Amino acid sequence: MKISIITATFNSGATLRDTIQTVLTQTYREIEYIIIDGNSRDNTLEIVREFEPYFDGRMKWISEPDNGIYDAMNKGIRMATGDIIGILNSDDFYNDENVLADIVNAFGCKKTDCVYGNLVFVDSAKPDKIVRRWTGSQHTPGAFLKGWHPAHPTFYARRTCFEQYGDFDLSFEISADFELMLRFIEKNGCSNYYINRCFVKMRQGGASTGSIKNIIKGNKNILRAFRKNGYHISCLYPAKRLLPKLINVITTQIRLE
Repeated sequence: MKISIITATFNSGATLRDTIQTVLTQTYREIEYIIIDGNSRDNTLEIVREFEPYFDGRMKWISEPDNGIYDAMNKGIRMATGDIIGILNSDDFYNDENVLADIVNAFGCKKTDCVYGNLVFVDSAKPDKIVRRWTGSQHTPGAFLKGWHPAHPTFYARRTCFEQYGDFDLSFEISADFELMLRFIEKNGCSNYYINRCFVKMRQGGASTGSIKNIIKGNKNILRAFRKNGYHISCLYPAKRLLPKLINVITTQIRLE
């Protein structure tokens, strides 16, 4: 069973080496690594070319202007030939060398459409320092409407799900990953399985978690995602999600100052 890993990059030279190295050291070898670069002007492509020979033909990459990270991810999805597709952001890295092996094993043993797990947020300057943990749980029908959703950097789905239900909606500048997971799991009933183990270490400061402004914008987009998929939800829904993130952003900023 082949798994396609997609990394979208733009001027990612400061962190990309760690990201690629963690893919290269995975014990599961039937992988296809796809890097979609947005015409970087730093040393991103130098790093890609440096590592390319070590993948023995299992790496694909392009560099061209795009319309943002979700556009880049969609390009990668269209290039993917694996049975399973997952995203690894250019400043994130796998928790250990057996993550992909465990993911593929779950797809095979559980005969499921989607797999997800846990992640940890780490200090962007000190990636060995854990700032916050995200521990997931198994989906139950209606869980999205109660505030549940997988940690998007841990979400893997069969390529057939993308073919049947579509890729990232580019009208969502932030939280398109939430909308896609909502569409796959809650709306269309894709079977799914939670693995209680850490998949990814995520550097603090992603598009939807990096500032209070983006957290608020992300929650507005989540409400729109529900409406798009035919769910009527209270405007108070984001409150249970917003407060812990606000506290985390404030305390993290204080800690790093």
